[in-house]
Amino acid sequence: MSLSDDAPRFDPRFPPLTRAEMDARGWDCVDVVFVSGDAFVDHSSFAAAILTRALEAEGLRVALLCQPDWRSAQDWRRFGRPRLFFAVSAGNMDSMINHYTASRKVRNDDAYSPGGRIGLRPDRATIPYCQRAREAYPGVPVIAGGVEASLRRMAHYDYWSDSVRPSILLDSKADLVGYGMGEETIVEIAKRLREGRTIKDCRDLRGIAYALGASEPVPSGPEVVEAPSYEEVLSSKDAFLAAARLFHRESSPFNARTVVQRHGARAVVATPPREPLDQARMDYYYGLPFTRRAHPSYGGEKIPAWEMIKDSVTIMRGCFGGCSFCSITAHQGRTIQSRSKESVLRELGAMAADPEFRGTVSDLGGPTANMYRLRCTQPEVEKVCRRLSCVSPTICKRLGTDHGPLVELMREARAVPGVKKVLVASGIRMDLARLSPDYMSELVRHHVGGRLKVAPEHSSPKVLALMKKPTHDTFEDFAEKFARENEKAGKRQFLVPYFIAGHPGSGLKEMIELAVFLKKRGYRPDQVQDFIPTPHDLATAMYYTGRDPETGRPVDISRGLRDRRLQRALLQFFKPENWFEVREALLRAGQRDLIGSGRDALIASEPPPQALAARRERAQRELDEHVHMRKTPRPGAPKTGYRPGRSGWGRREKKT
Repeated sequence: MSLSDDAPRFDPRFPPLTRAEMDARGWDCVDVVFVSGDAFVDHSSFAAAILTRALEAEGLRVALLCQPDWRSAQDWRRFGRPRLFFAVSAGNMDSMINHYTASRKVRNDDAYSPGGRIGLRPDRATIPYCQRAREAYPGVPVIAGGVEASLRRMAHYDYWSDSVRPSILLDSKADLVGYGMGEETIVEIAKRLREGRTIKDCRDLRGIAYALGASEPVPSGPEVVEAPSYEEVLSSKDAFLAAARLFHRESSPFNARTVVQRHGARAVVATPPREPLDQARMDYYYGLPFTRRAHPSYGGEKIPAWEMIKDSVTIMRGCFGGCSFCSITAHQGRTIQSRSKESVLRELGAMAADPEFRGTVSDLGGPTANMYRLRCTQPEVEKVCRRLSCVSPTICKRLGTDHGPLVELMREARAVPGVKKVLVASGIRMDLARLSPDYMSELVRHHVGGRLKVAPEHSSPKVLALMKKPTHDTFEDFAEKFARENEKAGKRQFLVPYFIAGHPGSGLKEMIELAVFLKKRGYRPDQVQDFIPTPHDLATAMYYTGRDPETGRPVDISRGLRDRRLQRALLQFFKPENWFEVREALLRAGQRDLIGSGRDALIASEPPPQALAARRERAQRELDEHVHMRKTPRPGAPKTGYRPGRSGWGRREKKT
């Protein structure tokens, strides 16, 4: 979607998205053009908003190029030549995860686009966005950031092409990648360039990755470590595992070294992560003048992600859980960075004064809601610790687990005038929550809206160990405490557990055990997470190599889409339309005893009518897809991301 210059009314509270809005300010040029794959929502949960507001606070002129037409460089010339640089982000999500399911099928909607429409950003959006910036104004620095660029800063496995790809720096031709949370990084780059320094003068910043020219010297010394080269990780899975281990071991801001990875005659350099924000800086960034609304140029068209979080308040960032399948720790860091109670209450007060606020705060949390103000109690140990998780395989004895400050914040939050209800919708860490009776009581009595989301993820000890999740008895204990607190409060509330299908180490045997557990406990998951190997994660290294990066031991991998489909069906064995898949899985695993009318049976002996109807419908759909395959999309068919416009699209579709 490309906004025209005659977009709806100019609102001075928002950064300009069009040339007309820029002209209305009386600007003859801008300092920074921020390119984003998302629609613009002026809320601190959206990276484009918080980074733009941070730059504006430094007196810089910033214009936004949201979801531009990447098929030419025309949109990149909308605001003229930026004085300092282009800042490029694919959006709040990796564009490939945004576009495709775990089955590599095109998603039906895009939560970060107006109306949830698909096709408004390309595949691997960072790459074409950077290339168009280069094409529009050669010589203007291009700085990439966001989740997509951060996790692809070094050579990485790409699930969608089933290949090891080089650093995104080489594909995109970006001058720098700012990895991790980017407020301090982007502001410091802007300051240096405004002072007349060059982009190379920014290479000493922390949280930066850059590609050296073939003739430039490669850094060396005791504070530099070299990872296996791109050519080595491409040809050897042993080398890939070694690189994955190194990248994660060098991820602490307190003791990480500069990492170098050679790519042919060139080298990619990643400086140590930025130090965590202290409370004052967290308060400063989250206290910037956000309108908490979508840009008026969308004409009131709903943006699903905004609808979900518009009444939420972020109280912290970071996660020391270190789950092997999760990118939060890799992007936000393991150190918890919390806002002050006063900062949070001020934001709640501003929300309550908004005429459109209905009185319910949809979430008071962050990546993990009950990690607020939790941190290592011995800073001298934290400075040298290289442990990847503070809670796996057991909770570190040095970790502060006092939920007192959070309980106090929760009590004062719901006492803010105009606030009727404060919910906790972010995930909570069950192994930590059960250590605090006060927190459990406060949560159950006042902050659960009937259902509480938790993420035990699996029941198999082997799989949970690979995930870096607590053992299954932790979930059982938490569930008992949750039920007991509900009984004390006279409430009838339920847990909504989330589980993952297809994770490395999880085969049919483990999924059948999980299905049996779900039946015994009466859980019927409405939503099932399919494991998607995302760049940089340890679970992705397991998926690609078939081995545990830390121990080197073999790990069972379900690669085929059929196997993954069977695992997913087992998690929802109770759905009649899954009968054939569940039966196939049980027969493959030699578990015929779970078919029939017995008390422990997962499915009946004969397929229900819904199963037959679902099979007929699926067969017809697959036939239609085969008959209608063609080089160009059918007239009127929706555009599906970047793929249909690329050369060879028809050939790939036919092969599929």
